[in-house]
Amino acid sequence: MKLLYLDCFAGISGDMLLGALLDLGVREDHVRNELAKLPLHGYQIETRRVTKQHIVATKFDCITEHEHAHRSYSEIAAMIFHSKLPDGVKQRATNVFHSLGEVEARIHGIPLEKVHFHEIGAVDSIVDIVGVCIALKALGVQDVQAAPPPLGSGFVETAHGKFPIPAPATLELLKGVPTQSSPERCELVTPTGAALLVEFCKKFGPMPAMSVEKIGYGAGTRELEKTPNVLRAVLGVASTSEADTVAVIEANIDDMNPQWFGDVMERLLAEGALDAFLTPVQMKKSRPGTLLTVLCEPGDADRFAELVLTHTTSFGVRIHEARRRKLDREIVRVATRFGEIEVKIGRWNGQVVTRSPEYESCKRAAALANVPVREVYDAAKETT
Repeated sequence: MKLLYLDCFAGISGDMLLGALLDLGVREDHVRNELAKLPLHGYQIETRRVTKQHIVATKFDCITEHEHAHRSYSEIAAMIFHSKLPDGVKQRATNVFHSLGEVEARIHGIPLEKVHFHEIGAVDSIVDIVGVCIALKALGVQDVQAAPPPLGSGFVETAHGKFPIPAPATLELLKGVPTQSSPERCELVTPTGAALLVEFCKKFGPMPAMSVEKIGYGAGTRELEKTPNVLRAVLGVASTSEADTVAVIEANIDDMNPQWFGDVMERLLAEGALDAFLTPVQMKKSRPGTLLTVLCEPGDADRFAELVLTHTTSFGVRIHEARRRKLDREIVRVATRFGEIEVKIGRWNGQVVTRSPEYESCKRAAALANVPVREVYDAAKETT
């Protein structure tokens, strides 16, 4: 599977992302020709090579002729819809503007149809967003992942006035996305950059296991004090075995009614924990206790920590991250004398290394046949 990983250690904006994609090999003339399908005038595209703290990168610029148009979401969506751009590009670009419009409507307390974009409605922002959608389609990637972006700090001047960094729209867009702090006193993630991230990236964390083919760098406009102002884009093929990072939440408990653990475990799993389990431990003063362990996505760690603290007698939890490797998994149905049974197949580098009949499937078949579950399990195991 073709994978693109965005290493946004210096943040992300629309022009940085488009510059990085061009640096990976997307043809500038292709992007230019596709953008010409939009009814936009009074701009020209320029790309050049620049150096940011010893890293050579592609700088993408959309130069406009002093345009000050304020376009509504409906106007931009109609412009894209009625163009001759490919359907996939139209849909992605419209999604990005819709996300931006929704957060603007929420922040200012107005309906979406009354939202008028200022900076984002200008020609250069439209070119950045649609250009990124064009370039990503040209790359033909099946998956896009990203590092948790640093947001920066301080204040930024906008058409609406002076706003804190991260800008309200950026923060709204990045709800549920893991982020990190930065010593830089400036805006590192723009609303456009945030909207593009949440549209294309479904997973955020360290670079996944992959075979790297190309690396591209897209330059920003600033000269940062401590960090090269570039976005690194890594293109390659994803490993056939999965790797990711999970948050591990632990609490030692020795003073809780054991009956309550059942309720806690049910709540954790119902809320989406990847796993939760109990381990008997011996605590201080030689008291027997229970170690409660919860596995979850890193972005959900605080939510599950709060659940543990409010539904147990623990006064504190430990939180750390752990890397894990997973087999590629697939559920298949096999024919047995008890009917079709679901079996989970695990593969490592394409080779089947484990087969596990699904318990609930075996249980249902065993009940119908009035036989022990193990007979159905063994029959399914033999068939695979």
